[in-house]
Amino acid sequence: MSATQRPRLAVYSGTFDPLTLGHEDVIRRAAGLFDELVVAVARAHHKKTRFDLSERLAMVEAAAAGMPGRVRAVPFDGLIMDLCAELGACAVVRGIRNLTDFDYEAQMAAMNRKLLPQVETVFLLPQADLQCISSTLVREIARLGGDVGAMVNPAVAARLQTPPLQA
Repeated sequence: MSATQRPRLAVYSGTFDPLTLGHEDVIRRAAGLFDELVVAVARAHHKKTRFDLSERLAMVEAAAAGMPGRVRAVPFDGLIMDLCAELGACAVVRGIRNLTDFDYEAQMAAMNRKLLPQVETVFLLPQADLQCISSTLVREIARLGGDVGAMVNPAVAARLQTPPLQA
């Protein structure tokens, strides 16, 4: 990168409730593609989350601490394209596990392009053995007493064993 060239910054957004090994795989790989990766943790007013925003940010920060590259977590609310404009991002990273994800994400990418044409959407597939993992399924398995150790990192698994905070 020359002295006049801006760093290539990408944004990976989600609720990350909880952060899964699939999310971590996408973060690690995206961090290798860009000069900086911002993991935008949605406030998610529209959802009843298992973990509050500060817990979800802490999970992302803890996982990112051991990764190479510049990765940081920030909270966000509103349109992801507004955050991209604010940060000067060149790309949005989206993890896709299957055709259902791709269909939804392709529609979102097209709409995002209308909102901010200079920001590209980059799709990354997690490793094959992680593609079946979703935060929704992890929360349900943990709620029913199942072992989620192969789906989330040990710190997240421990957090899933504690009772949810009451709002």
